[in-house]
Amino acid sequence: MHISFLLHNAYGIGGTIRTTFNLARILAERHDVEIVSVFRHRDEPMMGAPAGVAMKHLVDLRGKSPGYDGKHPDHQRPARVFPRGDGRYKQYSRLTDARIAAHLGSLRADVVVGTRPGLNVHIARQARRGPVRIAQEHLTLDSHGYRLRREIGHRYPLLDAVTTVTEADARAYRGQLKLSGVRIVSVPNSVPAPTVAPADHKGKWIVAAGRLTKVKRFDLLVKAFSKVVAAHPDWRLRIYGGPDATGNEKNALLALVEERQLHNHVYLMGPANPLEPEWVKGSIAAVTSSLESFGMTIVEAMRCGVPVVSTDCPHGPGEIIEDGVDGRLVPVGDVDAIADALIALIEDDELRRRTGQAALAASARFDPERIAERHEALFTELVGQGDRGFWRGAVRDTLNRGRSSLYDGIYSARYRAADAIRRGRKSR
Repeated sequence: MHISFLLHNAYGIGGTIRTTFNLARILAERHDVEIVSVFRHRDEPMMGAPAGVAMKHLVDLRGKSPGYDGKHPDHQRPARVFPRGDGRYKQYSRLTDARIAAHLGSLRADVVVGTRPGLNVHIARQARRGPVRIAQEHLTLDSHGYRLRREIGHRYPLLDAVTTVTEADARAYRGQLKLSGVRIVSVPNSVPAPTVAPADHKGKWIVAAGRLTKVKRFDLLVKAFSKVVAAHPDWRLRIYGGPDATGNEKNALLALVEERQLHNHVYLMGPANPLEPEWVKGSIAAVTSSLESFGMTIVEAMRCGVPVVSTDCPHGPGEIIEDGVDGRLVPVGDVDAIADALIALIEDDELRRRTGQAALAASARFDPERIAERHEALFTELVGQGDRGFWRGAVRDTLNRGRSSLYDGIYSARYRAADAIRRGRKSR
């Protein structure tokens, strides 16, 4: 099969990039695989190009490149196809509308896979009939705003399949949206086996990692750790990660560390890539998020043999951790419960070792080879439908495109009216 992935920016750092690279690398051992990055802002991928995978880009934002597109007049004009409800909307433009349309219109692949809602909408609207059209959802339906959920509801019926990273999210898509004829399948993200030896559970370090944003609730972890320090002053906490487009909690966390007099116990380490050598320095990992669409850091820590204390937030942790066996699940937002779970592992060396070993064994189910097999089975099944699937899909497309065209008119009129109101307010 020829499989084409459409990615926002393959040259940055992030969980979606990492899991796409992992999947593409394994599939490339048996298939013709390419990754098409909408944007390219540097010469080489920061996470390393996956072996055997062709890398392409559509919009060149490298300042010194002869193909630099940053000064293209359409680069400054707002996008019409990429949905406004997607958090990356402001990075898209009439130029991306045209470049993505040209790519999808000429694509000769068996399978085309989008990796975020805005790109899935492009595939639904612009891909020619022929390739199997698959939307990967790395966030959750409930985490999308109303505007984006409405767009998804109107556009995704034109797709062949939607994959989510948890079964809970798959149930949400099946129950909340009318996606008749669209396969909805949950397939978790993959994490490769680490290249370092597992943790020995002797270091008196708790390790956490993630974007320094409000949803990660590192403030709860710092507060819980102040209770840990009161009982075990020889333990330390390292938090790895930096800001992203959605915000930066670093200053607030530093202020909290100072307020709790934890400056000799809590360290904000900044981003680290790879993280494996940092996970194995710890004896316990902590995740205190209010929302996790999956929980890549949980699996990464488990693959390093580190037991994880995590909030039982929607949707991922409860599908990854078996509470009391290979980790601990605690109520969301409960500082005391987080502290108690950490202290229980700190005070019982055998429990910490046993839980870490169970985590290492359980995490093998997220190996890229196993996850790739599940994606490959779905791709093969849909491609194998051949003409029967093509004609059934063509009939469904005709009906859904009629509904989508009607929606386009309403959608455009609504935003023209909203823009006119905003211009009127500015002119006062």
